[in-house]
Amino acid sequence: MLTLIIPAYNEAENIEAVLDVVVTMPDFQQIVVIDDGSVDGTYDKIKQYPVESIRFDHNRGKGAAIWAGVQFAQHPYIMLLDADLIGLREEHLRSLIEPVVHGDAAMSLGLFGTGRFATDWAQRVAPNLSGQRVLRREVLESLPMLEDARYGVEVALTRHVRHAGLKVAEVPLSELTHRMKEEKLGLVPGFMARMRMYWDIMRVLIR
Repeated sequence: MLTLIIPAYNEAENIEAVLDVVVTMPDFQQIVVIDDGSVDGTYDKIKQYPVESIRFDHNRGKGAAIWAGVQFAQHPYIMLLDADLIGLREEHLRSLIEPVVHGDAAMSLGLFGTGRFATDWAQRVAPNLSGQRVLRREVLESLPMLEDARYGVEVALTRHVRHAGLKVAEVPLSELTHRMKEEKLGLVPGFMARMRMYWDIMRVLIR
């Protein structure tokens, strides 16, 4: 009934903590992990787990990675999850699943809380950027710009659902956070990566 899709780009240091949690959960009938052209050994880490994997030979962006996962998905409900989460617990994931599977919302949106000030504050200011969500497969498939949205995919998806008049359930995810780009890459490279992400978001917003 539920496919989990995890896009990953250069997450060798982080992805095991996420996969350790999700592979033990019977809630997921299928787990698809997409290596978006990583060069740091991410794919080697993925292959150690009982998941389905897709590997791009170059970086194509988060939207393309998610779209590839959707093509592999075999179930009507899909969870999207980031590969760099810190403090992930099973109850976080079940709280995202319940509103959609029970028919209370078309999409659930997970928001960090009581994790770290920086990431909590960022999601309070821009909740549409959250990478943690559950929705029906046909909602994802109906998004026309999904494959080329890159890091604007979350904004595009949230806007698409709200413009369709569908209900979105915002779900607090206590004590959950993630590694910021500046922590992964260093201050200057991380800042540049963040600017590229913002540009992807702006491309989506001005369409």
